[in-house]
Amino acid sequence: MICMAITGGIGSGKSYVSALLEKKGIPVYNADQESKKLTASDAEIRRQLIALLGEEVYADGVLNKPLLASYLFASDENAARVNAIIHPCVKKDFKRWLARHEEAEITAFECAILYEAGFEDTVDAVLAVYAPRDLRLERAMNRDKATRQQIEARMDAQMDDEEKVRRAHYVLYNDGSLPLEEQLTSIIKQLTKGK
Repeated sequence: MICMAITGGIGSGKSYVSALLEKKGIPVYNADQESKKLTASDAEIRRQLIALLGEEVYADGVLNKPLLASYLFASDENAARVNAIIHPCVKKDFKRWLARHEEAEITAFECAILYEAGFEDTVDAVLAVYAPRDLRLERAMNRDKATRQQIEARMDAQMDDEEKVRRAHYVLYNDGSLPLEEQLTSIIKQLTKGK
C-alpha cells in the first residue's frame, strides 16, 4: 500500500482534492475531522486535557470548546502543550485506520499541518495542493464567512505554502491554470509506477 499525504494552506483545495480521490475509490483519512472527534471522545486525550486545564474543560462530560480554544490560542507554549496531547493520539488513530485499509493500493491522509505536527513520517509521499495566497484568502473568507483579518491570522499561524511546496514530493496547482483531475491522475500514475 502507498500512503499519500495531502497538505496545503487554508483555502488551497485540500478537501476538494480528497473528495476527488474518494470518487476514485481511494480511502482518505481527514486529520482535522478525526482530531476533533478524538478530542471530544478519546479517554486518554480527556484525561490529559483535564490534568492540564481542570474538570471544566469537559463540562457535563462535553468538550468545552471555547475554554480549550482560549487556552490554545493564548500562546505558542499553550498550543504546544495541547498539541503534545492530541497529535500522538491522532497518529495512533491514523495507524489503526491504515491497518483497516491494508488491502487498498493507495490511501490518503489529509492534513493541513502535516509538517508542523510531525506527521510526514507516517506517509510514503506528500502532495501539496497549491494556490496563490490572494485566491486562498478569497476562498476561505467565502467558505467560512470570516473576515480578511481572521483568515490572515489563521494563514500566518501555519507554515508558509511555498515551504510546503518545497518539501512535497508532488504539487497540484489549484489556481485554475491546469485541470485538477488531469494533474491528480498523473500524480497517481507516478505514485503507482514504482510499486
